[in-house]
Amino acid sequence: MQQISSFNEHQSGSLYLVPTPIGNLEDMTFRAIKTLKEVDLIAAEDTRHTQQLLNHFDITTRQVSFHEHNTEQRVPELIEKLKAGYSIAQCSDAGMPSISDPGKELVAAAVKEGLPVIPLPGANAGLTALIASGLVPQPFYFFGFLERKHQQQVAALEKLKNREETMIFYEAPHRLKKTLTTMAEVFGEERRVVLARELTKRYEEFTRGTLSEVATWFDSHQPRGEFVILVAGNDHPVEEQNDDLQLSLTEQVDKAILDGLSTNAAIKLVAKKNNIKRQELYKQYHQL
Repeated sequence: MQQISSFNEHQSGSLYLVPTPIGNLEDMTFRAIKTLKEVDLIAAEDTRHTQQLLNHFDITTRQVSFHEHNTEQRVPELIEKLKAGYSIAQCSDAGMPSISDPGKELVAAAVKEGLPVIPLPGANAGLTALIASGLVPQPFYFFGFLERKHQQQVAALEKLKNREETMIFYEAPHRLKKTLTTMAEVFGEERRVVLARELTKRYEEFTRGTLSEVATWFDSHQPRGEFVILVAGNDHPVEEQNDDLQLSLTEQVDKAILDGLSTNAAIKLVAKKNNIKRQELYKQYHQL
């Protein structure tokens, strides 16, 4: 059993998870500023972006880049520094590390090595939008970003359409209209939705209505800024019979392909449904 360390037991060699503002710099906490000043190194998603934050608060701590494209290289390097006694703060461009942002691999590696991981509270776009949405705030289901391809979005949303919790998604402005249209296709046009954009900034805005109404509204309005999409839960969920599980694994994959998924996406979906490893199903399907 791994012992859980308290804050005061470790003055160095700790990984600090530091949230950053999602728009308004005044949302930076005193503790976050103090931590960024006192650690030996900051692992930042985008060092140029984080430098602007550091300059604003007169923080001179050295940075190193840590993002989705250099994870395999950086994690071992950062773990070795932690073992050597360095204190490291990990932060993303906005909001909580690991939540639709880099961080989870480093945290998992630090936990595996028995190194202290110290989370700081702070800004999060999903929860900030949720409490002002007017939808039922709890329970809620956080999803984050959907896949970009239509077939993959449909497959993911099909598994969510009977959830009774309020669902939270993130989306980029140039994909917003397409995603709303797909949600209306799967969830139904009358499902309630709230869009939150530019949270904590000057032009913060909430758009409320049905999926059909909101999708139509964006026919004549250009989406700007990052969006949080909050979809009301299903008030009348339908108990679905999963006849697919009566089929063989190969037949399930073939059926998913006929439904529009690529072979790899179908294998991934069927493996998850049947709680087996994707690699095993891949070999079985392709008779390797």
